[in-house]
Amino acid sequence: MDAMTTPFLFCFGMGYSALCLARAVKAEGWRVEGTSRDAAKRETLAREGLVLHEKDYDLTGVTHILVSIPPGTDGDPIVGKFPSALPDLRWLGYLSTTGVYGDRAGGWVDEGSALRPTSDRARQRVEAERRWLGLYQDRGWPVHVFRLAGIYGPGRSALDQARDGGAQRIVKPGQVFSRIHVEDIASVLRASMERPRPGAIYNVCDDDPAPPAEVIAFASALLGLPPPPEVDFAIAQLSPMARTFWADNKRVRNRRIKEELGVTLRYPSYKEGLKACLLSGSGG
Repeated sequence: MDAMTTPFLFCFGMGYSALCLARAVKAEGWRVEGTSRDAAKRETLAREGLVLHEKDYDLTGVTHILVSIPPGTDGDPIVGKFPSALPDLRWLGYLSTTGVYGDRAGGWVDEGSALRPTSDRARQRVEAERRWLGLYQDRGWPVHVFRLAGIYGPGRSALDQARDGGAQRIVKPGQVFSRIHVEDIASVLRASMERPRPGAIYNVCDDDPAPPAEVIAFASALLGLPPPPEVDFAIAQLSPMARTFWADNKRVRNRRIKEELGVTLRYPSYKEGLKACLLSGSGG
């Protein structure tokens, strides 16, 4: 690839999911830059050819943008700071959350379902989505919104919790969560880049919404450990933030990423995903 044709990805917030995508496209020969406030991360990733900036950056020539920084009480920190024009921009992805759907008592939601956020954090996401999609509606920018389910992968899964002794097998009858392996997130984003549809919204989750206690038990079995004892949700030791996640109970459909983007999930359920984490030797 020469400088005139090399795609240029810029990631606002080089977190867990963004880094997985960044490494994948860097391996394809893309130019990749992004932001991070972590000096050690900036230094480490520079050795991989991933250029990270603390705050000063130049978007000249950027062809693809990924935004993974969450909004705060003051709103989205990025959406209002863009230049009026980015002539080379072909694709912009905003990472949101399935939390925008709120609680459905275990029922199914898809991208056309009404947004009923139950927490302040989810309400901030709804507003951030609105503002990002406004760039598409008002300026014609190639904005795509990806609503992510619970993210797991190497170094960040139920295996780590089980091994570290911090896992709780919490029982709340009827409760399920949807999940997605970080590598499948990267695959969905890459597929969208190849088939852009500005203004599109995609649920990013696997095929198997499952009770969290079932996932912990499976992870323990993979490690050859006894499962932790069952704990009733009413007395479980959870942070206030964690309890907001448990307030929502829904199953999320992922048909659109398959039908529109042609995605075949590498890890269609937590079972395949956790087995892969174990085999990777990363500790989960």
